[in-house]
Amino acid sequence: QVQLVESGGGLVQAGGSLRLSCAASGRTFSDYRMGWFRQAPGKEREFVSVISWSGISTYYADSVKGRFTISRDNAKNTVYLQMNNLKPEDTAVYYCAAARTTVSLRSPGGYDYWGRGTQVTVSS
Repeated sequence: QVQLVESGGGLVQAGGSLRLSCAASGRTFSDYRMGWFRQAPGKEREFVSVISWSGISTYYADSVKGRFTISRDNAKNTVYLQMNNLKPEDTAVYYCAAARTTVSLRSPGGYDYWGRGTQVTVSS
């Protein structure tokens, strides 16, 4: 089992920044690819970003590319999502997730463990 707890969400004006954190406990954190997803009201959960176990490889949704940066600190069992130049359409609950394999990492079904999420609200 892996337990994931997100933090860092909040209310920010358009153009502002937030840094989300996801603290992991349980099994060896560095064994897992870590992803961020988000879900807005009435919409499906969508892929935001994923990072390899080593942190060398990262991938982003087109909607956040160039504005968001994913990183991880395996010594601290934590993955981060730095979000800059936020837009109202970024408003959602943000979830971190852990995957044991590299299959379907852009799909929620590719992940084995999930946090409970943190709310991000961007005002215009």
